[in-house]
Amino acid sequence: MNNLVLVPEEWRDYELIDSGEGEKLERFGQYIMARPDPRAIWNKKDLSLWKTADAVFADEKWTFRNQPPEIWPVSYKKIKFMLKPTDFKHVGIFPEQAVNWDWITEQITRNKSQETKILNLFAYTGGATMAAALAGAQVTHVDASRPAMMWASENSTLSGISKDRIRWIQDDVMKFVQREIRRGAKYDGIIMDPPRFGRGVAGEIWKLEEHLPKLVWAVRQILSDTPLFWLINGYTADLSRLAIGNLLEDAMKQEVESGELGLKQSAGGRILPAGIWARWAKKWK
Repeated sequence: MNNLVLVPEEWRDYELIDSGEGEKLERFGQYIMARPDPRAIWNKKDLSLWKTADAVFADEKWTFRNQPPEIWPVSYKKIKFMLKPTDFKHVGIFPEQAVNWDWITEQITRNKSQETKILNLFAYTGGATMAAALAGAQVTHVDASRPAMMWASENSTLSGISKDRIRWIQDDVMKFVQREIRRGAKYDGIIMDPPRFGRGVAGEIWKLEEHLPKLVWAVRQILSDTPLFWLINGYTADLSRLAIGNLLEDAMKQEVESGELGLKQSAGGRILPAGIWARWAKKWK
């Protein structure tokens, strides 16, 4: 199993300016924000940079030095997002995922023989969904959160994606996959971005270590006979890239890649860890 650290290098509307002492300083478009990040256990590189923050999230709330627009747009290549500060410190985008959006695009565009059907589980505000749709795939986007679903739909419209390219499903992911098994549905590509803990539409409990293996084996049953790829992301420190890599390798019975995602800060070039991943892709001749 190969181990890689992937860092996005083509962002224009995003920059990790500095990190340290449990925080990260980021630029989204022209707006600069300081937010907690428990993985930044080192010292900050340049304290003067932090004085430029327009907004700071601390003690479970935002403090605005310069009030942001109610919503402001950022772009990654053809993908567009409407950002806004939320009560749980997020702004609607995980910029480290850009490397996965590019990888998804590459896998889909290599498949010229048929239309590609993609399933995106725990799809949040739709970055991977939009990448797949813009590459020409038919995408099923599943998330239990209605606000996240609406946010993703707005992003899709902003990105100019035709409404018939994405099927929007607000549901508990396990229940949805089990229904797809009964229906005999098949998908050529799988994207999974599970949280450490969550609740489904009807209050179903999701615990990563307990439920991820069950979900992976259920999803295996709806993978097509000629699959293109399978990508699993993770953010918890409780599992390593080896753990999800071994799980995916079991499911595919083939070698997979696994590694970490990171963001390279402009002050000093240090890389902030931002998650783990495992992925399998069809080997093209």
